[in-house]
Amino acid sequence: MNDGIPGVVARMQQRLDDLPAELSHRRIFLSTYLRTTQAVGAAIEQAHFEDPEWVDDWDVKFAELYLDAHDADLAGQKVPRPWRLAFEADPELPALRHVLLGINAHVNYDLPQALLAVISDDDFTDPFLLDRRRRDHERIDSVLAGRVKAEDDELGAKELLDRVLTPLNRRASRRFLRESRQKVWHNAAELQRARLEGEYASRLAELELLSAAKIADLLRPGQVLLRLGVTGFGVTLPPPA
Repeated sequence: MNDGIPGVVARMQQRLDDLPAELSHRRIFLSTYLRTTQAVGAAIEQAHFEDPEWVDDWDVKFAELYLDAHDADLAGQKVPRPWRLAFEADPELPALRHVLLGINAHVNYDLPQALLAVISDDDFTDPFLLDRRRRDHERIDSVLAGRVKAEDDELGAKELLDRVLTPLNRRASRRFLRESRQKVWHNAAELQRARLEGEYASRLAELELLSAAKIADLLRPGQVLLRLGVTGFGVTLPPPA
Protein backbone atom coordinates (compact mmCIF):
# COMPACT_ATOMS: atom_id res chain seq x y z
CA MET A 1 0.00 0.00 0.00
CA ASN A 2 1.28 3.46 -0.93
CA ASP A 3 1.41 5.41 2.32
CA GLY A 4 2.60 8.55 0.55
CA ILE A 5 5.51 10.82 1.30
CA PRO A 6 4.93 10.88 5.09
CA GLY A 7 5.23 7.11 5.06
CA VAL A 8 8.42 7.05 3.03
CA VAL A 9 9.91 9.76 5.28
CA ALA A 10 9.16 7.55 8.27
CA ARG A 11 10.90 4.64 6.56
CA MET A 12 13.96 6.80 5.87
CA GLN A 13 14.06 7.86 9.50
CA GLN A 14 13.89 4.22 10.54
CA ARG A 15 16.90 3.46 8.35
CA LEU A 16 18.76 6.32 9.98
CA ASP A 17 17.88 5.02 13.44
CA ASP A 18 18.97 1.49 12.54
CA LEU A 19 22.19 2.38 10.69
CA PRO A 20 25.19 0.54 12.18
CA ALA A 21 27.86 2.74 13.73
CA GLU A 22 30.49 1.55 11.25
CA LEU A 23 28.32 2.93 8.43
CA SER A 24 27.73 6.31 10.02
CA HIS A 25 29.09 8.07 6.90
CA ARG A 26 26.01 6.86 5.03
CA ARG A 27 23.91 9.07 7.27
CA ILE A 28 25.13 12.05 5.24
CA PHE A 29 23.24 11.23 2.04
CA LEU A 30 20.30 9.60 3.80
CA SER A 31 19.74 12.63 6.04
CA THR A 32 19.98 14.96 3.05
CA TYR A 33 17.54 12.83 1.12
CA LEU A 34 15.09 12.72 4.02
CA ARG A 35 15.04 16.51 4.28
CA THR A 36 14.65 16.86 0.52
CA THR A 37 11.72 14.43 0.51
CA GLN A 38 10.07 16.45 3.27
CA ALA A 39 10.54 19.57 1.12
CA VAL A 40 8.82 17.86 -1.82
CA GLY A 41 5.96 16.88 0.47
CA ALA A 42 5.62 20.48 1.64
CA ALA A 43 5.61 21.69 -1.98
CA ILE A 44 2.80 19.26 -2.79
CA GLU A 45 0.77 20.61 0.12
CA GLN A 46 1.40 24.15 -1.15
CA ALA A 47 -0.06 23.30 -4.60
CA HIS A 48 3.31 23.63 -6.32
CA PHE A 49 2.48 20.93 -8.88
CA GLU A 50 -0.21 20.43 -11.52
CA ASP A 51 -0.90 16.85 -10.46
CA PRO A 52 0.00 16.49 -6.78
CA GLU A 53 -1.22 12.89 -6.47
CA TRP A 54 0.96 11.84 -9.38
CA VAL A 55 4.01 13.63 -7.91
CA ASP A 56 3.42 11.97 -4.54
CA ASP A 57 3.24 8.52 -6.15
CA TRP A 58 6.29 9.23 -8.30
CA ASP A 59 8.36 10.52 -5.37
CA VAL A 60 7.53 7.45 -3.30
CA LYS A 61 8.49 5.05 -6.09
CA PHE A 62 11.69 7.02 -6.61
CA ALA A 63 12.59 6.80 -2.92
CA GLU A 64 11.81 3.10 -2.82
CA LEU A 65 14.50 2.38 -5.42
CA TYR A 66 17.07 3.90 -3.07
CA LEU A 67 15.64 2.20 0.02
CA ASP A 68 15.67 -1.15 -1.77
CA ALA A 69 19.33 -0.68 -2.73
CA HIS A 70 20.20 0.46 0.81
CA ASP A 71 18.47 -2.52 2.40
CA ALA A 72 19.92 -5.01 -0.08
CA ASP A 73 23.44 -3.75 0.51
CA LEU A 74 23.09 -4.03 4.27
CA ALA A 75 21.80 -7.58 3.80
CA GLY A 76 24.86 -8.48 1.72
CA GLN A 77 22.85 -8.79 -1.48
CA LYS A 78 23.77 -7.58 -4.94
CA VAL A 79 22.95 -3.96 -5.74
CA PRO A 80 23.20 -2.00 -9.02
CA ARG A 81 26.74 -0.88 -9.90
CA PRO A 82 26.18 2.86 -9.30
CA TRP A 83 24.93 2.19 -5.78
CA ARG A 84 27.65 -0.35 -5.08
CA LEU A 85 30.33 2.22 -5.91
CA ALA A 86 28.57 4.93 -3.86
CA PHE A 87 28.09 2.63 -0.87
CA GLU A 88 31.69 1.39 -0.98
CA ALA A 89 33.23 4.88 -1.17
CA ASP A 90 35.86 5.80 1.41
CA PRO A 91 34.05 6.83 4.61
CA GLU A 92 36.62 9.61 5.07
CA LEU A 93 35.60 11.44 1.90
CA PRO A 94 34.21 14.95 2.49
CA ALA A 95 30.50 15.12 3.25
CA LEU A 96 29.75 16.92 -0.02
CA ARG A 97 31.37 14.09 -1.98
CA HIS A 98 29.15 11.49 -0.27
CA VAL A 99 26.07 13.56 -1.09
CA LEU A 100 27.12 13.96 -4.73
CA LEU A 101 27.75 10.23 -5.06
CA GLY A 102 24.32 9.38 -3.69
CA ILE A 103 22.51 12.00 -5.75
CA ASN A 104 24.30 10.95 -8.90
CA ALA A 105 23.48 7.25 -8.50
CA HIS A 106 19.88 8.02 -7.59
CA VAL A 107 19.16 10.60 -10.29
CA ASN A 108 21.06 9.10 -13.21
CA TYR A 109 20.11 5.47 -12.63
CA ASP A 110 16.94 5.41 -10.52
CA LEU A 111 15.00 8.45 -11.68
CA PRO A 112 14.29 7.32 -15.27
CA GLN A 113 13.01 4.04 -13.84
CA ALA A 114 10.79 5.87 -11.36
CA LEU A 115 9.31 7.97 -14.16
CA LEU A 116 8.46 4.86 -16.16
CA ALA A 117 6.79 3.38 -13.08
CA VAL A 118 4.25 6.24 -13.12
CA ILE A 119 4.02 7.05 -16.86
CA SER A 120 2.37 4.27 -18.83
CA ASP A 121 2.94 3.50 -22.49
CA ASP A 122 -0.50 4.99 -23.21
CA ASP A 123 0.53 8.17 -21.37
CA PHE A 124 3.45 8.54 -23.75
CA THR A 125 1.01 8.72 -26.67
CA ASP A 126 -0.93 11.62 -25.09
CA PRO A 127 1.10 14.81 -25.76
CA PHE A 128 -0.98 16.96 -23.41
CA LEU A 129 -0.64 14.56 -20.49
CA LEU A 130 3.04 13.98 -21.24
CA ASP A 131 3.70 17.73 -21.22
CA ARG A 132 1.95 17.94 -17.87
CA ARG A 133 4.17 15.19 -16.49
CA ARG A 134 7.27 16.89 -17.90
CA ARG A 135 6.35 20.24 -16.33
CA ASP A 136 5.91 18.65 -12.91
CA HIS A 137 9.21 16.82 -13.44
CA GLU A 138 10.87 20.21 -14.04
CA ARG A 139 9.12 21.86 -11.09
CA ILE A 140 11.04 19.58 -8.77
CA ASP A 141 14.13 21.64 -9.65
CA SER A 142 12.83 24.72 -7.87
CA VAL A 143 12.16 22.65 -4.75
CA LEU A 144 15.66 21.16 -4.81
CA ALA A 145 17.32 24.48 -5.64
CA GLY A 146 15.61 25.96 -2.61
CA ARG A 147 17.37 23.37 -0.45
CA VAL A 148 20.93 24.08 -1.64
CA LYS A 149 21.86 26.77 0.91
CA ALA A 150 20.24 24.87 3.77
CA GLU A 151 22.10 21.71 2.83
CA ASP A 152 25.37 23.65 2.57
CA ASP A 153 24.76 24.83 6.12
CA GLU A 154 23.90 21.29 7.26
CA LEU A 155 27.06 19.82 5.74
CA GLY A 156 29.32 22.64 6.87
CA ALA A 157 32.26 23.91 4.85
CA LYS A 158 35.28 23.19 7.01
CA GLU A 159 38.22 23.64 4.65
CA LEU A 160 39.22 26.99 3.15
CA LEU A 161 38.77 25.80 -0.43
CA ASP A 162 35.32 24.44 0.48
CA ARG A 163 34.35 27.88 1.79
CA VAL A 164 35.67 29.57 -1.34
CA LEU A 165 33.74 27.15 -3.54
CA THR A 166 30.44 27.46 -1.63
CA PRO A 167 28.98 30.13 -3.98
CA LEU A 168 30.16 28.02 -6.92
CA ASN A 169 28.48 25.02 -5.32
CA ARG A 170 25.14 26.85 -5.21
CA ARG A 171 25.33 28.15 -8.76
CA ALA A 172 26.61 24.84 -10.06
CA SER A 173 23.90 22.92 -8.24
CA ARG A 174 21.20 24.82 -10.10
CA ARG A 175 22.89 24.22 -13.44
CA PHE A 176 23.46 20.54 -12.67
CA LEU A 177 19.79 20.17 -11.75
CA ARG A 178 18.64 21.56 -15.09
CA GLU A 179 21.14 19.50 -17.05
CA SER A 180 20.42 16.23 -15.26
CA ARG A 181 16.62 16.66 -15.48
CA GLN A 182 16.83 17.09 -19.25
CA LYS A 183 18.99 13.99 -19.59
CA VAL A 184 16.76 11.99 -17.25
CA TRP A 185 13.71 12.83 -19.38
CA HIS A 186 15.61 11.75 -22.50
CA ASN A 187 16.70 8.51 -20.84
CA ALA A 188 13.17 7.75 -19.65
CA ALA A 189 11.92 8.16 -23.23
CA GLU A 190 14.67 5.84 -24.48
CA LEU A 191 13.77 3.23 -21.87
CA GLN A 192 10.09 3.53 -22.74
CA ARG A 193 10.82 2.84 -26.41
CA ALA A 194 12.92 -0.13 -25.34
CA ARG A 195 10.05 -1.33 -23.16
CA LEU A 196 7.75 -1.35 -26.19
CA GLU A 197 10.32 -3.25 -28.25
CA GLY A 198 11.13 -5.84 -25.59
CA GLU A 199 14.65 -4.46 -25.09
CA TYR A 200 14.16 -2.83 -21.72
CA ALA A 201 16.60 -5.01 -19.76
CA SER A 202 19.48 -4.44 -22.16
CA ARG A 203 18.93 -0.67 -22.30
CA LEU A 204 18.67 -0.47 -18.52
CA ALA A 205 21.97 -2.36 -18.34
CA GLU A 206 23.48 0.33 -20.60
CA LEU A 207 22.18 3.02 -18.26
CA GLU A 208 23.64 1.17 -15.30
CA LEU A 209 27.09 1.13 -16.93
CA LEU A 210 26.94 4.81 -17.87
CA SER A 211 25.82 5.77 -14.37
CA ALA A 212 28.53 3.66 -12.75
CA ALA A 213 31.17 5.30 -14.96
CA LYS A 214 30.01 8.71 -13.79
CA ILE A 215 30.27 7.59 -10.16
CA ALA A 216 33.78 6.28 -10.83
CA ASP A 217 34.68 9.68 -12.24
CA LEU A 218 33.35 11.39 -9.11
CA LEU A 219 35.56 9.13 -7.01
CA ARG A 220 38.74 10.31 -8.72
CA PRO A 221 40.91 12.70 -6.68
CA GLY A 222 40.50 16.42 -7.24
CA GLN A 223 37.83 19.09 -7.02
CA VAL A 224 34.64 17.36 -8.07
CA LEU A 225 32.56 20.49 -8.67
CA LEU A 226 35.15 21.96 -10.99
CA ARG A 227 35.37 18.71 -12.93
CA LEU A 228 31.59 18.40 -13.16
CA GLY A 229 31.53 21.89 -14.63
CA VAL A 230 33.39 20.43 -17.60
CA THR A 231 31.92 16.93 -17.89
CA GLY A 232 28.37 17.58 -16.62
CA PHE A 233 26.36 15.78 -13.97
CA GLY A 234 24.07 13.55 -16.00
CA VAL A 235 24.49 10.70 -18.46
CA THR A 236 22.80 10.19 -21.84
CA LEU A 237 21.69 6.92 -23.36
CA PRO A 238 22.82 6.83 -27.01
CA PRO A 239 20.47 5.75 -29.79
CA PRO A 240 19.96 1.96 -29.82
CA ALA A 241 22.49 0.04 -31.85
